[in-house]
Amino acid sequence: MTRAEAARDLRRPPVYVLGTGEATEHSMVSMMADMTTSQAAKVSGKAAFDMARLSRADIDVAELYDAFAFTPMLALEDLGFVAPGESGPFVADGRTGPGGDFPMNTNGGGLSYTHSGMYGIFTLIELTRQLRGDAGERQVPGANVGIAHGPGGMFAAAGTVIAGNASAL
Repeated sequence: MTRAEAARDLRRPPVYVLGTGEATEHSMVSMMADMTTSQAAKVSGKAAFDMARLSRADIDVAELYDAFAFTPMLALEDLGFVAPGESGPFVADGRTGPGGDFPMNTNGGGLSYTHSGMYGIFTLIELTRQLRGDAGERQVPGANVGIAHGPGGMFAAAGTVIAGNASAL
C-alpha cells in the first residue's frame, strides 16, 4: 500500500482505496441481539459508501467473507444490496455466480477456495486481482469498482473496503 502518486510508477496497475469503514457491536457472539443482522456491518458499510461517494449500483464485484454459508447472505442484506430476507432468493437465482449480474466471491470464497483460518485478507487480494484485470478465467468483465467486507471477532465487528481502478476515478 502506498500513496496514489507513488503508485503511478509501480510495475502493476494501482488499485485505489475509495472508502473504508469499521465498527464494533458487542464482545461475544452470545451478546448478539439478533443473529440475522449485524449492526457493525451496517455501520461499516455505510461509512465506506459515504466515504467513496458511491452507491450499491456502482459495485461491479463483491468479495464477502464466507466462513459459513450464511455469512455473505447476511452481508448482502446488511450492506444494503438486498432487503432483509431477500438474500436467499438472490443467491439461489444464480445472480452471484459466474456470469451472474452480481459477481461475488469470484475466487470461490473461503468455502471453496481456501480458508486458512484468517480468510479476510483473501477478499482484498481477490478484489485487487479483479480490479487490475488479473483474475484469468474468473475475471469479471468491466470490473472497475468493488467491495470487500467481513465480520470479525465472532460477528462482533465488521470491516468494509470499497476500491477501484483508474477507470473508477
